[in-house]
Amino acid sequence: MVSHNKAVQLFVLLFLSGIVCAEDSGVLTLQSALEIAVQDNPSLAEIQARSEAMAAIPSQVGTLPDPVISFNALNIPADTFDLAQENMTQLQGGISQAIPFPGKLALREEAATHEAEAAAQDVTEARWLLLRDVKKIWWALYYLDRALEIIRINQDLLRQFVEIAQTKYEVGEGLQQDVLLAQLELSKLFDSELVLIGARENSRAQLNALLDQPANHKITIPEKVQEDLPDLLTEAALFDQAESYRALLKSRREAVNAAQSRLDLAKKDYYPDFNVGAYYGGRHDTQAGQRRSDFLTMKLSMTVPIFFASKQRKAVDQRSSELMQRRYALQDEWNNVRAEISKATSDYRQSKNQTVLFKSGIIPQARQTVASMLSGYQVDKVDFLNLVRSQITLYNYEIQYWKVLTEANQALAQLTAMIGKEEIYE
Repeated sequence: MVSHNKAVQLFVLLFLSGIVCAEDSGVLTLQSALEIAVQDNPSLAEIQARSEAMAAIPSQVGTLPDPVISFNALNIPADTFDLAQENMTQLQGGISQAIPFPGKLALREEAATHEAEAAAQDVTEARWLLLRDVKKIWWALYYLDRALEIIRINQDLLRQFVEIAQTKYEVGEGLQQDVLLAQLELSKLFDSELVLIGARENSRAQLNALLDQPANHKITIPEKVQEDLPDLLTEAALFDQAESYRALLKSRREAVNAAQSRLDLAKKDYYPDFNVGAYYGGRHDTQAGQRRSDFLTMKLSMTVPIFFASKQRKAVDQRSSELMQRRYALQDEWNNVRAEISKATSDYRQSKNQTVLFKSGIIPQARQTVASMLSGYQVDKVDFLNLVRSQITLYNYEIQYWKVLTEANQALAQLTAMIGKEEIYE
């Protein structure tokens, strides 16, 4: 009997453990969200497919054109169509090959290689931006969940305040305006709850879109997260890391290199391209049976760039302007990157300092104030209005704490995306 009870207890424990695991599996951690986004996001997959297509181009443009095989019937008399009648009649077969001026193929392949590398860096950049967006929306959901939790706790507290005020009013020790005031503040919390629920629905739809899931797919965020915020490297060190790691800058540098290769190729177009060929013509013996020799024909032709003033020179001018445009674009991106890093760094440090202030100073003091006010109100030393105000103030501070914690983590997400690296801490 004892062993049977133990077996039942073990079964119950295993069953409950299975329920807990099942519930935990439905919680979307930040790391899980990032992994799903990288694997399933269609926009990222589109950019990846483009990169793969670009990677197939260099070998194509760096290879000689396909040779041409030709078959000809030459000098056939139109009156008899007799192949043996005329000495010059022949059946000819040959092959020809177009050959660009030396160096052109290499430059074409070089330019395409740089563009393919730029496309590969665009994939990396898109991945970082996707991770940034997922982090920001995930943290927004976390904040909204905490805000809704705090609102519901305060709704319960204000209901108690309403009951206390109602009881005092009924025994003649309170005022009706205290009851009405508590009911008004409770209604305000209901309104705030509706606003937050709508904001959460919108954020959930945005995150589901990034994860390639239906917009109404349920998302459950963990209740506990790491609240400690790390110390950043100096701004100068962050600039140095961005210069080395940011995929967008690498892509722009490859675009500059591609433009330089195309400029060099345009200069090569002042030189001619060639075409070589070999043809073998077979002749029939004469009608009298005399043997005729076959013909071998060799061919060499080349382009003559006589219109260089309106064609090749203009192409060089065009490619020169494109090169300058790519260089200016690189410099502009670098300026923007540094500005974005500075802003994100400033936002992060401000939010981090605020989290410390709220957590270690303001919120504990506000809680002590509420407790003191409640004790004073119960012995008629504090009026009801000040009690309600102190509770609403505490509620606002608690909401603000989670807001600045979320903003700090969102600033971190922005910062890592702008640098292209996660390890940016001291």
